[in-house]
Amino acid sequence: MTVKKFLYGAPGFLSLLGIIGLVSDEKFFLCFFASVLDFEYWFVKSDEMLEEYINKSAARGFFCGMATMGCATVFDFFVNNSSEMDALIMGLTLGWAVALLVYSISTAYFGFKERWGMEKEETP
Repeated sequence: MTVKKFLYGAPGFLSLLGIIGLVSDEKFFLCFFASVLDFEYWFVKSDEMLEEYINKSAARGFFCGMATMGCATVFDFFVNNSSEMDALIMGLTLGWAVALLVYSISTAYFGFKERWGMEKEETP
């Protein structure tokens, strides 16, 4: 397994954070179990299309997360009158969550689009 292929599947380790949701009252941690789907990239044949849509999805996730972080921090500080640290924590949390969500949805979209396109080409 190449380093690049390992890195594509490595976000699956985030699913281990879901265990916190099982052993505590914080059930939001159960959402991390969705990351287990990223392990599939260890078993998928890597090609240019896969690399392109993973890079495109990562870029979308990054920029959406950064925009969300800025907006959430400013909103929480000025509108909710939170302290600087609380506003920053809220911004970082929401930014990271949005980045992960956008990356996951975008990757799934490109994956489904590629699979559906392949199926349409195979049928006469």
